[in-house]
Amino acid sequence: MKLAGILTTMLASVSVATPVRVYHAEPYVTATNTEFGPLIEGAAVDKSGSFYAVNFNNSKAATGMVYPKQALLYKDKLLDDSWFNAIRFNIDKTGVQEAYLGDVVNHRIVRVRDPGGSGKFVHSETFCHNTGILQPNDLAIAHSTGRLFLSGMRFASDSALGDGDLWTCDMNGTATRLGVFFRTNGIEVSPDEKTLYLSEAVNRKDKVVSNVIHAFDLDARQGTVTRQRVFVDFKQLDGSESNDVDGMRTDVLGNLYVARWGAGKIAKISPSGKLLAYIALVSITEVTNIEFAGPKGTDLFAVGACKSDPSKGCVDRFAGSVRGRAFNSLQMGI
Repeated sequence: MKLAGILTTMLASVSVATPVRVYHAEPYVTATNTEFGPLIEGAAVDKSGSFYAVNFNNSKAATGMVYPKQALLYKDKLLDDSWFNAIRFNIDKTGVQEAYLGDVVNHRIVRVRDPGGSGKFVHSETFCHNTGILQPNDLAIAHSTGRLFLSGMRFASDSALGDGDLWTCDMNGTATRLGVFFRTNGIEVSPDEKTLYLSEAVNRKDKVVSNVIHAFDLDARQGTVTRQRVFVDFKQLDGSESNDVDGMRTDVLGNLYVARWGAGKIAKISPSGKLLAYIALVSITEVTNIEFAGPKGTDLFAVGACKSDPSKGCVDRFAGSVRGRAFNSLQMGI
């Protein structure tokens, strides 16, 4: 065989990886006009498409609207040490919109309601509480049943089983632990509410050495999870296992969007676990959470400490074309 033929055969046997497409977000709230502090987190959307986050006015006890304008949503004045880190919205059986706020210090979920439909959330109450809950750090919700799913974590130099947990709160506010893990963080439900996603990370000698996302079969009515399997291992996916997974959200097509803390980007992953694209952020490196919002529910907002001034909280926005799951479920009233 001639040399040219040998080279052709060798090249044909080598598979060339297709480059992952990179999209670019734009600044929405910057260090010069933000009303949020560096602990901005808890990205959430309500039925109107308004976008919210925690750490309004740099207060751990305050949550606020980001889009279409910056304004206070709710501030806890009862407990001095309240620290909200997560928000999720729901529509109850009577059509009243309510927000669930995760308090990482007091092991509870606070519920605030908007009975008049005016956008003024009042009637606050501790909805779900259990001292065994690690935090909660992040929340997911199955809108068809109103059931909440909670993740929490304990950050240690060497991770141990029990540094992360998974809980559920039913509509009566009863908390049930579903499992213990290494350090857990991001959590989300698929649009058909048949799959629950949960991230898990491992530290060794103060270094992050593993980040994976688990998938579980979900019974959203009973609140049970079964058939745990690794959905994504970031060491195998793109070699980014040292960057923590933070907030996660799904769109109506079932794609999972994953905040990559420290990497300044969001990974878009298909329902089969394939890496589809990255969304590069402009204002944020340590991205903490994401959510689809806006008038059509297709704009993906990302929050985190400002790259230019880490003492403040910034927001980037990517104009997409597919609705987010949470926004879509709120429109349907389920």
